[in-house]
Amino acid sequence: MKLSLGPLQYFWPRERVLAFYREALDWPVDVVYLGETVCSKRRELRTRDWIALAQELRAAGKEVVLSSLALIEAESELGVVARLVEEGGGWVEANDLSAVQLCREKRVPFVAGPALGVYNHRTLAMLAEDGLRRWVPGVEQGRVLVEELRAAYVADGAAMPELEVIAWGRLPLSYSARCFTARAFDLPKDACGFRCIEHPDGLPLGTREGQAFLRINGIQVQGEAIADLSPELPSLRALGVDLLRLYPQAAGMAEVVAHFDQALRMPLPPPALGRRNGYWHGEPGMIEALAG
Repeated sequence: MKLSLGPLQYFWPRERVLAFYREALDWPVDVVYLGETVCSKRRELRTRDWIALAQELRAAGKEVVLSSLALIEAESELGVVARLVEEGGGWVEANDLSAVQLCREKRVPFVAGPALGVYNHRTLAMLAEDGLRRWVPGVEQGRVLVEELRAAYVADGAAMPELEVIAWGRLPLSYSARCFTARAFDLPKDACGFRCIEHPDGLPLGTREGQAFLRINGIQVQGEAIADLSPELPSLRALGVDLLRLYPQAAGMAEVVAHFDQALRMPLPPPALGRRNGYWHGEPGMIEALAG
């Protein structure tokens, strides 16, 4: 089982992004995902910068996948995906079917990201014909669905694509053409002032009773709690999971990676650092009981 560093979901200043990935060069992660998956207005790093950063990380021995937007709405955004496919030099994470089509046309292997809805093994098989090599289930596709898909593959006598599950981070729950952050500051989307950059881990949203509830991240809404699958390692191994995805956060990421790296070497699962991953168990995500 390997560790992957998922794409950066938040909007950070350019130097902070570059410093983060310089530090990641020394982390025990096997796969690094790079690129903007949330909002095309976030341009602290341009497409050429992501591609250059990918080359640097590959030279250091990391497998790099370039990630695409989850919601493609304009020709310019489609053009960015085309550049990732044609010039990226490796796999692409497709979070939209238009990215799948471009990968198929250029015969570039791709990862089906969590925003790409996959609910049965026939869909996976069809995508595999187009170049799918790895699948990251979305937050509504938990352990039971993965077990069913793997059983269907076994019954068909076929090999399932690599399986990567979200093992750490705030879970991406939904996307919208509207910008929630701009709306929170009573700003139009096209004149948002890039307010996301002021919230390196998203903008907290509470209930009227003051309970922490969600995180607003541009056009994306996340759960408030940091989900943690490290206590589930025995069942993940039994299920045949190939990679554990760790989503970047503003502080303490080196410690998170070290925690999972150590967990993979331990005979017993470690204590949880985050909240019980409700989605993985088909339970409400706000369940507060820790895995145990």
